[in-house]
Parts: sequence; structure tokens; C-alpha cells
Amino acid sequence: MPVAVGVIQTDGFPPVLAAADAMVKAASVTLVSFDKAERGQFFVAVRGVVSEVERSMEAGIEAAEKQAYNGKVLTHYMIPNPPDNLEAVMPIAYSDEVEQFRV
Repeated sequence: MPVAVGVIQTDGFPPVLAAADAMVKAASVTLVSFDKAERGQFFVAVRGVVSEVERSMEAGIEAAEKQAYNGKVLTHYMIPNPPDNLEAVMPIAYSDEVEQFRV
């Protein structure tokens, strides 16, 4: 099955926390990366089957904007079938830390 990566970037920590929570609860995806982007901005990345990542992204965007107080999604993007060289240079690969949660 084709695997995708989905990323949401928010302004502030509460919206990214709401997004990450909603993303993993709404679909069978694995949270593979979370970090600060810049100036109080954060991002979260999930991996999974394309249809699951789509559903996960929708839930994450909605949660970040509606459940978190003054939540703001700055950007979001989904890449179906990312090439291996993208995984080598970006923090989106399944690491040993997340392997036990892989779906």
C-alpha cells in the first residue's frame, strides 16, 4: 500500500498538541516527528496509508484551529509516497523510537 507523510505547522504549542492528539486518534497513523519550527511555531508529522493520512490531517487541522484557544494553522502538506532520499534528509522516517507504535 502507498504510504504518505502529512505535516501540520502551527503558531504556538497548544494548537500543535491538539492537532497531534486528534491526528493519531482519528486514523491509523504513526506520529514520526515533532519539533519547533521557528519563533514559537511547531510542527508535527505523521506517516501511514494515504487515505488514513488524509483523514488524520483533516482532524488535526480542525482540532488545531477549533479546540485550541486562538489556535492557528500556519501551513499543512501531505506527500503521498515520499522518495527514500526525502526520508534520508528530513525527519519523517520511522525511527526506532516510534517503531513500536507503527501501524
